[in-house]
Amino acid sequence: MESSNKNPFYSRTDTDKVVRTDEEWKQVLSPEVYHIARQKGTERPWTSQFEKNKEVGTYYCAACGNPLFKSDTKFESGCGWPSFYAPISKGSVIYTPDHTHGMNRTEVQCGRCKAHLGHVFEDGPPPTHLRYCINGVVLDFEKAQAAEKNYEESNNS
Repeated sequence: MESSNKNPFYSRTDTDKVVRTDEEWKQVLSPEVYHIARQKGTERPWTSQFEKNKEVGTYYCAACGNPLFKSDTKFESGCGWPSFYAPISKGSVIYTPDHTHGMNRTEVQCGRCKAHLGHVFEDGPPPTHLRYCINGVVLDFEKAQAAEKNYEESNNS
C-alpha cells in the first residue's frame, strides 16, 4: 500500500478528481506503480500478490486510494492477472479505447486519477459477462474486518 505520508494524493474517502503532472506522480509512487499507472505498463502474468487472493474486502487504486472492486466480484479467470466481473460503482473506473499492439481493446482507468489499471473483455462470467483484467501492482487491498474497524473508529471520534 502506498503510504499516505509519502503520497499526499492518496485517500480512501476523498472523491475529488486527482490531476497531477507525471513528475509529481513520479515523486510519490513506487517505480513499479508509476510504470503501470502512469506509463500504461503491464506486470508479468502470474506475479501479482492478488492473483490468488480469496480474502473478503475491497480493492483500491494504489495511486490515489479510489475504491475500485469488491472481493465478491473477483473470480479465477486463468489469465494470470486478478480478474473481476464488475467495478464497485459506475464512476470508480473509466473506459478508453486502446488500439496499441495491433489490438482493439478497452482500457480501464481509475475514475479518480486516471491511472492505467488494465483492460476489460467481454468473456467474463454472469451476471455482467465482463472480465476486468487488472494489474495487481496498481491495487491496494483492505480486508473487510479492517475496513469495518477503521469505519467504526472514525465515526466514534
